[in-house]
Amino acid sequence: MVPDPIGVDSLRRVLVVKLRHHGDVLLTSPVFSVLAARAPQAEIDALVYADTRDMLAGHPAVSRIHAIDREWKRQGLLLQARREAALLSALRERRYQLVVHLTDHWRGAWLAQLLRPRWSVAPARAGWAWKASFSHRYPLPKASPRHTVESNLDALRRLGIYPEEEEKRLVMVPGPEAEAKVDALLAQHGLAPKGFLHVHPTSRWLFKAWTDERNAELLQRLARDGHRIALTGAPNAREQAIVKRILEHAGIEVADLSGQLTLREMAALTARARLFFGVDSAPMHIAAAMGTPVVALFGPSGEREWGPWRVPHRVVESGHTCRPCGNDGCGGGKVSECLTRLPVDRVHSAINELLALP
Repeated sequence: MVPDPIGVDSLRRVLVVKLRHHGDVLLTSPVFSVLAARAPQAEIDALVYADTRDMLAGHPAVSRIHAIDREWKRQGLLLQARREAALLSALRERRYQLVVHLTDHWRGAWLAQLLRPRWSVAPARAGWAWKASFSHRYPLPKASPRHTVESNLDALRRLGIYPEEEEKRLVMVPGPEAEAKVDALLAQHGLAPKGFLHVHPTSRWLFKAWTDERNAELLQRLARDGHRIALTGAPNAREQAIVKRILEHAGIEVADLSGQLTLREMAALTARARLFFGVDSAPMHIAAAMGTPVVALFGPSGEREWGPWRVPHRVVESGHTCRPCGNDGCGGGKVSECLTRLPVDRVHSAINELLALP
């Protein structure tokens, strides 16, 4: 028997669970917006990994953010058990009527059993234990890809909650402190709002990266075109080394902000840019959330599932018949030829096309 739609008017507290990476969490932001619009009387909480909480911090529809620190596992079994017990206690105190679990992570099934909400929904997967954990389950696309935002919203559709088009936009709120810091940095580098391009050439995943040499050549061309450039990268040593090599190859002056920005400060920066250029990454999704036009390189990952959402954009991809393969490089070797062989001409042209739009 197919469960009936839920009683939205009776909701008082909802928990949305997304235990994935930064960009994945940001792509859940419309779920909170839709729930808040349909159940304005309800408090809607999130459960995410601690390092991703900034993707939802400040979202007007999010009441509380509960976080799991990935470092708990490294602090010893006793301390981890205490942290987990404290989290479970905090979640139980909220007495959720609905749990929305947006992945096939088993923690969501355990929580649905332990928290005992009236309703719970998760992606469909095999196994009696999984099926017994949720009142509702929604199928993921089988024959053709579906954007991750829409797949997340399918959880609500399964409950009888259908989003309006204007409710599907991504939401990220930089906050006044991030805005002030970025304004000061822009003034320090002599950059005016909408007077520069934001380039984020790196990724935590090497198999999503273009080559240093081609990134450098693109920067040279953009500089010759008269564009000012703000360059960003994550603060970890590996990405900082990549940025350093790119700038050494390019030999041009840019506003190098790599390693200096939090995620919310990154949002404030990209909101002030004319255009964002980068690879399939969290900064790309942040740019889309801020409404900044995006040029993105796609290789092993699929643009139909992960492309820039509801923002003017150009996706540059190779046309390899094997892509998107979802592998970490060709043969698992961390280097994706569908990316590394993309010519600079095509990327440069895509940027010019997007900049020429009215």
